[in-house]
Amino acid sequence: MSSITELLNIKYPIIQGGLQYISRSPLVSAVSNAGGLGVLTTGGMDKEELREQIQEVKKQTDKPFAVNLTLIQKNIEELVDVVVEENVPIVTTGAGSPKKFIPKLKENNTIILPVIAAVKHAKKMEALNVDGLIVEGQEAGGHIGQLSTFPLVRQIVKATHLPVVAAGGIGDGHGLVAALALGASGVQMGTVFLATHECPIPDSFKQAIIEADDLSTIVTGRTLGHPVRAIRNEMLQEYLELEQTNASQEELDNLVKGSLYKAIKEGDRQRGTMQAGEISGLITEIRSVAEVITSITSEAKDVLKQLELPY
Repeated sequence: MSSITELLNIKYPIIQGGLQYISRSPLVSAVSNAGGLGVLTTGGMDKEELREQIQEVKKQTDKPFAVNLTLIQKNIEELVDVVVEENVPIVTTGAGSPKKFIPKLKENNTIILPVIAAVKHAKKMEALNVDGLIVEGQEAGGHIGQLSTFPLVRQIVKATHLPVVAAGGIGDGHGLVAALALGASGVQMGTVFLATHECPIPDSFKQAIIEADDLSTIVTGRTLGHPVRAIRNEMLQEYLELEQTNASQEELDNLVKGSLYKAIKEGDRQRGTMQAGEISGLITEIRSVAEVITSITSEAKDVLKQLELPY
């Protein structure tokens, strides 16, 4: 058993990524019930919505689950209070440092796993006495850093003494084994759970992932310092072309305004931002969450049995 499974009290070292505006109770509970760690996102929620979602997860599973705290949210202090009041066992954090909230969370025995994208951030988090690190490479969907998963994970494993969870570009059992070989204790996966029956996105979004190949995702926003990976479409192609002409941030922001909603709620494949990772090309069908996790864990066992050095 890896240290992350012991730390989180889960069967398999698989964490579901905190998919902004998507990870709600049905998906979260399904992942936890299947032996992974379901993660509830706080994106777009007020405190009462979060409380309601947490209570729904508790009704649907007796297994551990987490809440992903997006630290730049204006109501983040209220959301942290709800997490503490509802005795959520685990939090993952992103978009900032959790330093301000660590004493309150630790007092409640909440396990803290920040999502980071650089060695210097890993060292800072270790100094703050967090419990583990989710190390995300630029292969991931959504907001990304500059470094790729494999070199980043290996360097952070060597630079810290905390359990490391590898994220970004991992979507099957081969990826799980590769991450463990790098010294990670487990993996976080987001894109693979988008194409599940329990995921509450439109079928058109899921179909875009299934139809994707290795070149279907692109990164926009690099010129602004806020890179985002999503599935290429008409609108994002326009965005890239505008970036190349040094368009203003206002012009670029206006182009993509409301596009995440269009993808997640309306299923607009041409004017919506369908955030997804590079492993989209590996996904060929819509499955249940249980089928996904069973496939990953079974494949990982088979890979380990067959693995041998070619010398």
